[in-house]
Amino acid sequence: MRIHDLLRGLLVAGAIAPATVTLHAGAIAPATVTLHAGAIASATATPHAGAAAAATTLHAGATAAATTGHTRENGIGIRLVDAPLQARADSRARRYIVDHLKPGTVIHRRVEVSNTTGSPWVVSLYPAAAEIRDRAFRFAPGRTPNDLSTWISTNRHEILLAPGARTMVTATVDVPKGAAPGERYAMIWAEVAKDPPPGGGLRLVNRVGVRVYLSVGGDNPPAADFTIDTLTAQRAPDGQQIVSAQVRNTGGRALDLSGEMTLTNGGLTAGPYQVRTGTTLAPGDAGPVTAPLTERVPDGPWHVRFHLESGLVRHTAEADIRFPAAGAARMAAATMDGGGFLATAVVTVGIVLSTLAAASFLLIRRRRRARHDAAP
Repeated sequence: MRIHDLLRGLLVAGAIAPATVTLHAGAIAPATVTLHAGAIASATATPHAGAAAAATTLHAGATAAATTGHTRENGIGIRLVDAPLQARADSRARRYIVDHLKPGTVIHRRVEVSNTTGSPWVVSLYPAAAEIRDRAFRFAPGRTPNDLSTWISTNRHEILLAPGARTMVTATVDVPKGAAPGERYAMIWAEVAKDPPPGGGLRLVNRVGVRVYLSVGGDNPPAADFTIDTLTAQRAPDGQQIVSAQVRNTGGRALDLSGEMTLTNGGLTAGPYQVRTGTTLAPGDAGPVTAPLTERVPDGPWHVRFHLESGLVRHTAEADIRFPAAGAARMAAATMDGGGFLATAVVTVGIVLSTLAAASFLLIRRRRRARHDAAP
């Protein structure tokens, strides 16, 4: 068996994924949603008999803003527990189900569903469609299916979670033998509902989920990569200074972009400033990624270093800019590094070196044993 095939089947079982989503299910409306990096939540209020108010939808069809940290408030949570061993250095693969599979392949991934409220909740679990549109990961309403969601099943469809309880659910992805190549997107949702009061009202349906990015193809997965083509200094109507990077997805996998930006001018340094997260580019897409400044700085000139990453793919671009009095300055052509796959190379070299070291150790032991057996 090839090392690649052997490693592919191994999982970092029980790895703590930093993506935990907590949903506040105790309120009627508006729903409060607490998010942790990497996951999605939506809340929909559906009118019932006697309700005069129109239906209210929060984050419908779009990703909700994500923040990092530990959950201190009560809610319903979901997180990915398993990740492929070969992707252990990829933080994106520890938050989402990200994989490349051949047609006819079956994989299993565990997610943990938790209830940190003081009340029991019935939680429904199901897959549903998602897509990348307008440079964002967007999910379909309700249980709308697509190809990928029909390939996903969970071993438990409804669970009763006591206050403070946690439970594991196994999701199975079964790729049909005749599946066409390409990347597909879906969600695995955990949903709770609060019935309206007697006499009518709003029935609040809340859900939190884990993204699924699945590429279907042959032995060699499509490479992920991107370019940073231009950097532009901007000033918002309220006076805030912003640097915008025009990014193009030149690879075969979707990108979830994050990073930071730094300004220098001789001995002066400003930043680093975090880029706005939430930009997802499908293969072939292009769009802006912005880094707003958190304090006012002189107009410049400045030398900007804009660092972006998606999983193991990382690039830094540089250019000279000056902030305009209003609007956007002229785009500055960016000079980009060539080290986008450094992290991937480090992981690959590490695996190869570990394999060679193990082989060398076994060979040395074998030679010593042979010498010992040959001794008089």
